[in-house]
Amino acid sequence: MTATALQTKFHPVLEGTLQLEVTNVSAQTDSITSITFGDPLGELLPSYVPGSHLVVQYGTGANAYSLTGAGNAPREYAISVLRVEDGAGGSLAMHALSVGDRVQVSRPRSAFAPAATAKHHLLIAAGIGITPVLSHARYAAEWGASASLIYVHRPGTGAHVQDARDLLGSGLTECTDRGSFQEVLTRKLTTQRLGTHLYVCGPADFMDSVLEQARDLGWPKGLLHSEAFSAAALDDGQPFAVNLARSGITVEVPAGVSLLETLENAGLSIPNMCRKGICGECAVPVLRGVPQHRDLYLTDQEKADNTTMMCCVSRSLDPELELDL
Repeated sequence: MTATALQTKFHPVLEGTLQLEVTNVSAQTDSITSITFGDPLGELLPSYVPGSHLVVQYGTGANAYSLTGAGNAPREYAISVLRVEDGAGGSLAMHALSVGDRVQVSRPRSAFAPAATAKHHLLIAAGIGITPVLSHARYAAEWGASASLIYVHRPGTGAHVQDARDLLGSGLTECTDRGSFQEVLTRKLTTQRLGTHLYVCGPADFMDSVLEQARDLGWPKGLLHSEAFSAAALDDGQPFAVNLARSGITVEVPAGVSLLETLENAGLSIPNMCRKGICGECAVPVLRGVPQHRDLYLTDQEKADNTTMMCCVSRSLDPELELDL
């Protein structure tokens, strides 16, 4: 696919996004491809904290992909993408990219950063979940932070295995079956020193199992961090009304229709990219009412504050919300 052909399929440039060029494409495994993006003029890119992701636009959609670098004054952004044949099309579009293609991406964002006060970082990854965890490992190696990694992968199908070995050395434990992983996990969870933070990324069931076991063993919530690849499947929700304070109108949001779609149908232009509750682009200010937060972008504290909501996926717990729109 040529750069010109790819560009014509993208949305108009959004404020705050970057137009980047594919600088390298390489196979990690038969199903995982690594892609790097750079500034077309060779300029430095915005720095980012470990565990950050980019939202990359493709056709009429956009997907979030974890950055695998350390993030300090980067000249390139690197992602690794698992090919999913029956997905929404994002991974297939990424696998079709060639050097020289231009893409539109968000600035890096993170809800999975390493805790500054951690005495040790216990990293746990399964499959393609290695991508944000690898960023943490690079950060630890660069800054001398204490870190160890349990990496679960099938023989011959693990991405960035050699990178993990080089970065962590004896701090890496590889598991190629569930039995060995469970043994290692139990041992690690029960022998960590005070001040250790746990970070996990992988399939939803895998993460849920790790976090549940950690909680059962007494790990406080504040020491547990996870990164989901996408929002869980959402139900249609209940209908609710939205009062738009500055516009002076009230709109009804039916069940099964997003607030974003309703606002667009009412003639409002709301910046958005992923429409999946991941990128944070469609944040709207809440003046009154309690949102039903269903996004993966806001922190727990931001959700508790109830002053902002992601209108692409979130709804209302009250019959009516009032927004500063």
